[in-house]
Amino acid sequence: QVQLAESGGGLVQAGGSQRLSCVLSGRTFSDFAMAWFRQAPGKEREFVSGISWSGMDPYYADFVKGRFRITRDNAKSTVILDMSSLQADDTAVYYCAATEYGSIQRISAYEHWGQGIQVTVSS
Repeated sequence: QVQLAESGGGLVQAGGSQRLSCVLSGRTFSDFAMAWFRQAPGKEREFVSGISWSGMDPYYADFVKGRFRITRDNAKSTVILDMSSLQADDTAVYYCAATEYGSIQRISAYEHWGQGIQVTVSS
C-alpha cells in the first residue's frame, strides 16, 4: 500500500522561503510521477508542480514559475518542493500526490495522496 508522508510547511513571512518534502513508501518510488497540489480555503485543489518518473521533466503552474523548484531523489523515495518569494496567495494546504500512469498536470490522474501540510504566508 502506497503511503505519502509530507513534512516542512508552517508559518513564513512574505518574501521568505520554505521547503516541503514528501516520502513515498510501500512501492518503488520510480514507478510514480510525483506532484504537489494545493488548496486554499474556499477554493478548489489546484496543480502546483510535478515531476516525471525519471526526474528529468519538471512542470510548473504559471503562478509559481521562477519561484518554486521541484526535484526528486529516487534513491531516497523523496520529492521536494523548494518555494521562494512566497506571497500571501501561496497560503494553502499543500498535498503530495503520486501517479503511476497518468498525466502529470491532471488532478484526476493521481491515485495516491498525502494528508496535506499547511503553509501560511504572513504579509
